[in-house]
Amino acid sequence: MRYRLKYLPAVLPLLAAACAATPEAPQLAETVPAAPAAEETGPLLPFVPVQPELFGEAGSLSNAWADFDGDGQLDLAVSVKGGAIRLYKQDNGVFTSVGEALGLPVSGPEFRGLSWGDFNGDGYPDLMAGATSPEELSRVFRNESGQGFTDVAAEIGLTIPGRSARQTNWVDYDNDGDLDVYSANRAGGNKLYQNTDGLFTEVFTGAGPSDPRPTVGACWFDYNQDGRIDLFLTNQSGAEDAVWRNDGAGFTDVAAEIGIETSGRTQQEGGVGCAVGDFDNDGLLDVYFINYGPNKLYRNKGDGTFEDVTEAFGVAEPDHAVGGDWGDFNNDGHLDLFVVGYEGPFGEQVPVNYLYLNDGQGGFTNILPLDHPMNAGDHGAIWVDYDQDGALDLSLTDGYGPEGGHFVFRNELSGKAAGRALNVMVLNKAGTGVVPGAEVRLYDGAGNILATRLVHTGGGYNAQSAIPVHFGLKDLSPVTVEVTFLTAEGRVTQTVSGVDPAEWAGKAFAVQQQ
Repeated sequence: MRYRLKYLPAVLPLLAAACAATPEAPQLAETVPAAPAAEETGPLLPFVPVQPELFGEAGSLSNAWADFDGDGQLDLAVSVKGGAIRLYKQDNGVFTSVGEALGLPVSGPEFRGLSWGDFNGDGYPDLMAGATSPEELSRVFRNESGQGFTDVAAEIGLTIPGRSARQTNWVDYDNDGDLDVYSANRAGGNKLYQNTDGLFTEVFTGAGPSDPRPTVGACWFDYNQDGRIDLFLTNQSGAEDAVWRNDGAGFTDVAAEIGIETSGRTQQEGGVGCAVGDFDNDGLLDVYFINYGPNKLYRNKGDGTFEDVTEAFGVAEPDHAVGGDWGDFNNDGHLDLFVVGYEGPFGEQVPVNYLYLNDGQGGFTNILPLDHPMNAGDHGAIWVDYDQDGALDLSLTDGYGPEGGHFVFRNELSGKAAGRALNVMVLNKAGTGVVPGAEVRLYDGAGNILATRLVHTGGGYNAQSAIPVHFGLKDLSPVTVEVTFLTAEGRVTQTVSGVDPAEWAGKAFAVQQQ
């Protein structure tokens, strides 16, 4: 990505012990701005399809983005039924399929859990692919400096045998500075692997996050702000969802205790995915569970518990939902929500998608007509500003449709909102990779919080991207950027004041962990 590092030398890290109480909620603005008028943003759905002739291959499942070759542009990986993993290299907005030439599979076992993470710290994100069938092995494709990929799963201990690895997460669960791996498995029980100098060893075998329930989706974030990243699981086949609180020496399932109540499901109901975002801009990360059955929106109350606000905000939609992602596509300062799913009998499924517009005043409205071209996905959904113009684009996959494939929709946001944004890249101490689970907050000049983002730890559908976080803004006034890292010392916050969003148009503002 194109970014320059920027710090204020006078800024001191703020340390919080792991056992510290939840901090005060950030100061909120006194008034909530209404959604922008049409003349500020242009058409309500300003999206156009990108290279449909390239992305037309049917049976697309997971989609994940990263700059695999270090040229400053985001590239796209897609897993396809039949075993192929397509890699689309971007060159100034134009994509070219390069996966086969770089050593990625074109046939063989099917993969769903695509995730990008730099496990060996060489500055190039590696690609993990979770095997759909328990009879197959998962793969880890080591990135050879952007020139090719080598499967090293057996060499480093990440084949994950006997499991249906639907979601794989690169995440630093033990705060030691390197990326560990979690495999959420539809069959065979889940697994957590600790990274030690690039080699992986299973930990908590048969306990804690090695949850035996049929898991399809996993999201990680520090919900109680104790400095340790916690695990949210969405489980299928009538099983209850789980929240594994990270206690340092172990994990405790506290789902029902903190308000994530999913008992009483039928065998046909269950969780498929989760999406983390601060939809109400109060500085606290909320979570949306995507389900077979009614979806659920849980608002973070700031005291370590959540409340179910699904009905109040109108985002239940009891369709066969599969994936979803938060993103402020119209740059009004409020997170919107895209949800993909399908309906119909097996073999005749058709996509049913929702684009929930957040009005910033406590309500969501689905603005996507069924006959719109964006009603195209039934598995993956990722918001990403791939062309770095400040407007979030949308990446979808269609796994069931006979004419399906992958879809990229470029956001041609116009009017005053077009460049009203700030992209922030959060880098590790070495400056070689992103920091999954870090939190980014923006404040205005008066100290009011504007928005909060989480560096991606998994979501969309069985995928994890390595991309900047995007903030839509109501204006281009200077802002304060606050990044919270989870470290061995607890939550460490770095702050940069006086950031001018206009200065960073077309590139990402980067903050490197100190």
